[in-house]
Amino acid sequence: MTKRKNKKGDLPEITPQLVLRAYACGIFPMAESAEDPDLFWVEPERRGLLPLDAFHVPRRLARTVRSDLFEVRIDSTFEGVIDGCATPAPGRRKTWINNEIRRLYGELFDLGHCHTVETWREGQLVGGLYGISLGGAFFGESMFSFERDASKVALIHLAARLIAGGYRLLDTQFVTDHLARFGAIEVDKQDYEILLQGALPLEGDFHALSAVTTGAVVMDVLDCVAKTDSTR
Repeated sequence: MTKRKNKKGDLPEITPQLVLRAYACGIFPMAESAEDPDLFWVEPERRGLLPLDAFHVPRRLARTVRSDLFEVRIDSTFEGVIDGCATPAPGRRKTWINNEIRRLYGELFDLGHCHTVETWREGQLVGGLYGISLGGAFFGESMFSFERDASKVALIHLAARLIAGGYRLLDTQFVTDHLARFGAIEVDKQDYEILLQGALPLEGDFHALSAVTTGAVVMDVLDCVAKTDSTR
Protein backbone atom coordinates (compact mmCIF):
# COMPACT_ATOMS: atom_id res chain seq x y z
CA MET A 1 0.00 0.00 0.00
CA THR A 2 1.43 3.37 -1.05
CA LYS A 3 1.15 6.18 1.53
CA ARG A 4 2.08 9.79 0.80
CA LYS A 5 2.06 12.17 3.77
CA ASN A 6 0.54 15.61 3.22
CA LYS A 7 1.73 17.78 6.12
CA LYS A 8 0.14 21.15 6.76
CA GLY A 9 2.35 23.87 5.34
CA ASP A 10 4.29 21.53 3.04
CA LEU A 11 1.73 21.63 0.23
CA PRO A 12 -1.25 23.83 -0.69
CA GLU A 13 -4.41 23.23 1.32
CA ILE A 14 -6.32 20.13 0.29
CA THR A 15 -9.64 21.14 -1.25
CA PRO A 16 -12.78 19.08 -1.97
CA GLN A 17 -11.99 19.39 -5.69
CA LEU A 18 -8.52 17.93 -5.12
CA VAL A 19 -10.05 15.04 -3.17
CA LEU A 20 -12.40 14.28 -6.08
CA ARG A 21 -9.50 14.31 -8.54
CA ALA A 22 -7.62 11.93 -6.25
CA TYR A 23 -10.56 9.50 -6.15
CA ALA A 24 -10.68 9.62 -9.95
CA CYS A 25 -7.05 8.46 -9.92
CA GLY A 26 -7.64 5.65 -7.40
CA ILE A 27 -6.24 7.52 -4.39
CA PHE A 28 -7.99 8.56 -1.16
CA PRO A 29 -7.03 10.48 2.00
CA MET A 30 -6.77 9.20 5.56
CA ALA A 31 -5.26 10.37 8.85
CA GLU A 32 -3.15 8.48 11.37
CA SER A 33 -5.48 9.43 14.23
CA ALA A 34 -8.06 11.97 15.31
CA GLU A 35 -5.31 13.97 17.01
CA ASP A 36 -3.00 14.11 13.97
CA PRO A 37 -3.67 17.32 12.00
CA ASP A 38 -2.18 15.89 8.80
CA LEU A 39 -3.48 13.60 6.09
CA PHE A 40 -1.81 10.98 3.95
CA TRP A 41 -2.79 9.70 0.53
CA VAL A 42 -3.44 5.99 0.16
CA GLU A 43 -3.14 3.93 -3.03
CA PRO A 44 -3.65 0.23 -2.15
CA GLU A 45 -1.93 -2.42 -4.25
CA ARG A 46 -5.09 -4.50 -3.85
CA ARG A 47 -8.50 -2.85 -3.67
CA GLY A 48 -11.70 -3.99 -1.99
CA LEU A 49 -14.88 -3.99 -4.06
CA LEU A 50 -18.47 -5.11 -3.61
CA PRO A 51 -19.70 -6.28 -7.04
CA LEU A 52 -23.16 -4.80 -7.48
CA ASP A 53 -24.19 -7.59 -9.85
CA ALA A 54 -23.34 -10.23 -7.24
CA PHE A 55 -24.29 -8.59 -3.95
CA HIS A 56 -25.16 -11.31 -1.42
CA VAL A 57 -27.75 -10.76 1.30
CA PRO A 58 -27.77 -13.43 4.02
CA ARG A 59 -31.28 -14.81 4.58
CA ARG A 60 -31.59 -13.55 8.15
CA LEU A 61 -30.60 -10.04 7.10
CA ALA A 62 -33.03 -10.13 4.19
CA ARG A 63 -35.82 -10.75 6.71
CA THR A 64 -34.57 -7.87 8.87
CA VAL A 65 -34.51 -5.51 5.88
CA ARG A 66 -38.03 -6.52 4.79
CA SER A 67 -39.35 -6.03 8.34
CA ASP A 68 -38.31 -2.35 8.34
CA LEU A 69 -37.01 -2.74 11.88
CA PHE A 70 -34.99 0.41 11.23
CA GLU A 71 -36.12 3.62 9.61
CA VAL A 72 -33.61 4.37 6.85
CA ARG A 73 -32.90 7.99 6.01
CA ILE A 74 -30.68 9.49 3.31
CA ASP A 75 -28.44 12.55 3.78
CA SER A 76 -30.27 13.83 6.87
CA THR A 77 -27.32 14.18 9.27
CA PHE A 78 -23.75 14.14 8.02
CA GLU A 79 -22.46 15.26 11.43
CA GLY A 80 -24.34 12.47 13.18
CA VAL A 81 -22.93 9.84 10.84
CA ILE A 82 -19.33 11.00 10.95
CA ASP A 83 -19.56 11.26 14.75
CA GLY A 84 -20.83 7.68 14.83
CA CYS A 85 -18.03 6.50 12.55
CA ALA A 86 -15.48 8.21 14.82
CA THR A 87 -16.83 6.58 17.99
CA PRO A 88 -14.62 3.79 19.43
CA ALA A 89 -16.09 0.33 18.93
CA PRO A 90 -15.07 -3.28 19.63
CA GLY A 91 -11.97 -3.93 17.54
CA ARG A 92 -11.54 -0.19 16.88
CA ARG A 93 -10.25 1.64 19.93
CA LYS A 94 -9.39 4.86 18.11
CA THR A 95 -10.47 6.62 14.97
CA TRP A 96 -8.60 7.93 11.94
CA ILE A 97 -11.23 10.65 11.42
CA ASN A 98 -9.54 13.95 12.26
CA ASN A 99 -10.69 17.55 11.88
CA GLU A 100 -9.35 17.79 8.34
CA ILE A 101 -11.37 14.72 7.27
CA ARG A 102 -14.45 16.23 8.91
CA ARG A 103 -13.90 19.52 7.08
CA LEU A 104 -13.29 18.02 3.65
CA TYR A 105 -16.13 15.52 3.69
CA GLY A 106 -18.48 18.05 5.22
CA GLU A 107 -17.76 20.36 2.28
CA LEU A 108 -18.18 17.47 -0.16
CA PHE A 109 -21.53 16.74 1.50
CA ASP A 110 -22.59 20.34 0.94
CA LEU A 111 -21.52 19.99 -2.71
CA GLY A 112 -23.62 16.83 -3.18
CA HIS A 113 -20.69 14.44 -3.63
CA CYS A 114 -20.74 12.92 -0.14
CA HIS A 115 -23.80 10.94 0.94
CA THR A 116 -25.01 9.22 4.08
CA VAL A 117 -27.28 6.23 4.56
CA GLU A 118 -28.61 6.21 8.11
CA THR A 119 -30.51 3.71 10.25
CA TRP A 120 -32.77 5.11 12.94
CA ARG A 121 -34.87 3.43 15.62
CA GLU A 122 -37.31 5.16 17.94
CA GLY A 123 -35.98 8.54 16.83
CA GLN A 124 -32.34 7.68 17.54
CA LEU A 125 -29.52 7.34 15.02
CA VAL A 126 -28.19 3.81 15.60
CA GLY A 127 -26.08 3.11 12.51
CA GLY A 128 -25.05 4.25 9.10
CA LEU A 129 -22.33 4.94 6.58
CA TYR A 130 -20.96 7.66 4.37
CA GLY A 131 -19.09 7.77 1.10
CA ILE A 132 -18.30 9.68 -2.06
CA SER A 133 -20.28 9.61 -5.29
CA LEU A 134 -18.39 10.38 -8.50
CA GLY A 135 -19.82 9.49 -11.90
CA GLY A 136 -20.92 5.86 -11.76
CA ALA A 137 -18.65 5.02 -8.81
CA PHE A 138 -19.37 5.13 -5.10
CA PHE A 139 -16.47 5.08 -2.65
CA GLY A 140 -17.48 3.81 0.77
CA GLU A 141 -15.55 5.54 3.55
CA SER A 142 -16.74 4.33 6.93
CA MET A 143 -19.71 2.82 8.74
CA PHE A 144 -20.84 2.38 12.32
CA SER A 145 -23.42 0.48 14.32
CA PHE A 146 -24.77 1.01 17.83
CA GLU A 147 -27.30 -1.82 17.46
CA ARG A 148 -27.10 -5.25 15.90
CA ASP A 149 -27.48 -5.14 12.08
CA ALA A 150 -27.81 -1.35 11.92
CA SER A 151 -24.80 -0.81 9.64
CA LYS A 152 -25.56 -3.96 7.64
CA VAL A 153 -29.05 -2.71 6.83
CA ALA A 154 -27.55 0.64 5.76
CA LEU A 155 -25.14 -1.18 3.45
CA ILE A 156 -27.93 -3.23 1.89
CA HIS A 157 -29.99 -0.10 1.28
CA LEU A 158 -26.91 1.53 -0.25
CA ALA A 159 -26.36 -1.34 -2.68
CA ALA A 160 -29.97 -1.24 -3.88
CA ARG A 161 -29.80 2.54 -4.26
CA LEU A 162 -26.63 2.28 -6.36
CA ILE A 163 -28.08 -0.44 -8.57
CA ALA A 164 -31.26 1.55 -9.13
CA GLY A 165 -29.18 4.64 -9.88
CA GLY A 166 -27.07 3.00 -12.56
CA TYR A 167 -23.78 2.86 -10.67
CA ARG A 168 -21.19 0.35 -11.79
CA LEU A 169 -18.60 0.39 -8.98
CA LEU A 170 -18.90 0.13 -5.19
CA ASP A 171 -15.42 0.64 -3.77
CA THR A 172 -14.87 -0.53 -0.18
CA GLN A 173 -11.13 0.30 -0.13
CA PHE A 174 -10.31 -2.89 1.79
CA VAL A 175 -12.03 -6.23 2.45
CA THR A 176 -13.09 -7.06 6.01
CA ASP A 177 -14.90 -10.10 7.39
CA HIS A 178 -17.96 -7.88 7.72
CA LEU A 179 -17.89 -6.98 4.01
CA ALA A 180 -16.95 -10.46 2.86
CA ARG A 181 -20.40 -11.68 3.99
CA PHE A 182 -21.89 -9.57 1.22
CA GLY A 183 -19.51 -10.80 -1.48
CA ALA A 184 -16.65 -8.30 -1.21
CA ILE A 185 -13.59 -9.20 -3.29
CA GLU A 186 -10.08 -7.90 -3.82
CA VAL A 187 -8.66 -6.89 -7.19
CA ASP A 188 -5.17 -5.70 -8.04
CA LYS A 189 -4.45 -2.07 -8.79
CA GLN A 190 -4.36 -2.51 -12.55
CA ASP A 191 -7.75 -4.24 -12.69
CA TYR A 192 -9.20 -1.66 -10.33
CA GLU A 193 -8.07 1.18 -12.58
CA ILE A 194 -9.85 -0.42 -15.54
CA LEU A 195 -13.08 -0.77 -13.54
CA LEU A 196 -12.78 2.77 -12.21
CA GLN A 197 -12.23 4.32 -15.63
CA GLY A 198 -15.26 2.41 -16.92
CA ALA A 199 -17.46 3.77 -14.12
CA LEU A 200 -16.42 7.43 -13.98
CA PRO A 201 -17.98 8.55 -17.31
CA LEU A 202 -21.40 7.28 -16.21
CA GLU A 203 -23.97 9.47 -14.45
CA GLY A 204 -25.03 7.61 -11.35
CA ASP A 205 -28.20 8.91 -9.72
CA PHE A 206 -27.97 8.49 -5.95
CA HIS A 207 -31.57 9.62 -5.60
CA ALA A 208 -33.08 7.23 -8.14
CA LEU A 209 -34.85 5.59 -5.20
CA SER A 210 -37.04 7.68 -2.95
CA ALA A 211 -35.47 9.05 0.22
CA VAL A 212 -38.05 6.93 2.04
CA THR A 213 -37.73 3.46 0.53
CA THR A 214 -39.11 0.35 2.21
CA GLY A 215 -37.12 -2.79 2.81
CA ALA A 216 -39.42 -4.70 0.47
CA VAL A 217 -38.50 -2.37 -2.40
CA VAL A 218 -34.81 -2.66 -1.56
CA MET A 219 -34.92 -6.45 -1.59
CA ASP A 220 -36.89 -6.46 -4.85
CA VAL A 221 -34.11 -4.41 -6.47
CA LEU A 222 -31.41 -6.72 -5.15
CA ASP A 223 -33.32 -9.88 -6.03
CA CYS A 224 -33.27 -8.79 -9.64
CA VAL A 225 -29.48 -8.86 -9.82
CA ALA A 226 -28.16 -11.05 -7.03
CA LYS A 227 -28.89 -14.45 -5.58
CA THR A 228 -29.85 -14.37 -1.92
CA ASP A 229 -27.22 -16.15 0.16
CA SER A 230 -28.70 -18.83 2.39
CA THR A 231 -25.91 -18.42 4.97
CA ARG A 232 -27.38 -17.54 8.32
